[in-house]
Amino acid sequence: MRYKAEIPYGAYWSTPFARWQGSFSNLHSVEFAAYVARRELERRHIDPKSFDHGVLGFSVPQKHSFYGLPWLTGLIGAEGVGGPTLMQACATGVRTLLAAVQEIEVGLASTALVINCDRTSNGPHLYYPNPRGPGGTGAAEDWVMDNFGCDPLGGHSMLTTAENVARRHGFTTAEQHEVVLRREQQYRESLADGAAFLKRFMTLPFEVPAPGFKKTAGTLEADEGISHSTVEGLAALKPVMPGGTVTFGGQTHPADGNAAIVVTTRARARELSLDRTIAVRLHGFGQSRTELAYMPQATIPAAQQALAQADRRIDQIAAVKTHNPFAINDLLFARTMEIDWRTMNNHGCSLVWGHPQAPMGTRSIIELIEELKLRGGGFGLFTGCAAGDTAMAVVLEVTDA
Repeated sequence: MRYKAEIPYGAYWSTPFARWQGSFSNLHSVEFAAYVARRELERRHIDPKSFDHGVLGFSVPQKHSFYGLPWLTGLIGAEGVGGPTLMQACATGVRTLLAAVQEIEVGLASTALVINCDRTSNGPHLYYPNPRGPGGTGAAEDWVMDNFGCDPLGGHSMLTTAENVARRHGFTTAEQHEVVLRREQQYRESLADGAAFLKRFMTLPFEVPAPGFKKTAGTLEADEGISHSTVEGLAALKPVMPGGTVTFGGQTHPADGNAAIVVTTRARARELSLDRTIAVRLHGFGQSRTELAYMPQATIPAAQQALAQADRRIDQIAAVKTHNPFAINDLLFARTMEIDWRTMNNHGCSLVWGHPQAPMGTRSIIELIEELKLRGGGFGLFTGCAAGDTAMAVVLEVTDA
């Protein structure tokens, strides 16, 4: 199918992603997202008052984030704009995009800002009162670390889901490390010619604001905290879990950042596009949930659903991007879909540039659009797993307007 909503070419952006406890670790994620959005909208000559809808996504609460999207739109000068605040862990990027598309599809909005942000650094430490507990004590939770380490349905960590998939499908540590080396090579290609690929959607050098957002605390030339692995270095790593296969080198790292996409009607997309000869059309979405503790498997049925809705086969897809918290994700997806994992995730992916959760899918979709533009157009697929053994996927097309 073809949705009514389109993405104006170039009407999207991402910050660099900064490694956990790095340059963004003391920036309030919602305020930081608004700070970046104001500047990026101004660069694209888009008036914040032109929006009549917005969707905000995050997975790590911040102070006052109860007020969600209306707070953010107020901060950017779009005071009359309302909309939901959504949370679906690492699938939030696709979920928020779909929410905006649906709003336009049913005629409730014409131009929406989809913005996702997260700060895994310095996550909240929560206390849940329980006056009937022993001595009147309650329960405490470290929002980020405790939830990385324990799915309440099974008591297992996210790493366990990767090991379960490796065991079932017979993936070795060496195979995972081969993926890591290829993905890092693909990311380094985005840094060529002064980070030319990243500069297609990212303002670089990026001026890092101080927490008050009035001064500049430093600059980033690209993403912060990227690993530069070697065959020998990876081979020296032992699996994190005894008897397992996944090493620290075969998985992503926590990170901070934000990313955004404008979604609007076909006619309005031409007005807001940086190149009016290009159209970015949306053709299919998918969602899925696999069996308990097998999270990496969820990307496959989500992708298949998105492809079916778009009336496309995988061999008709010019570019594939995935959210791959573990190298195993790409091995399983490629084997099942009968494609070469070496051709997926050109220019970068979350395995390399990190895991800030909500904005990961948004950045991947942006990179997918730009890869298709460089290819001269075609259909692209993004799919990514999320906590709770879920996943979401989207199929889009870059073509002549």
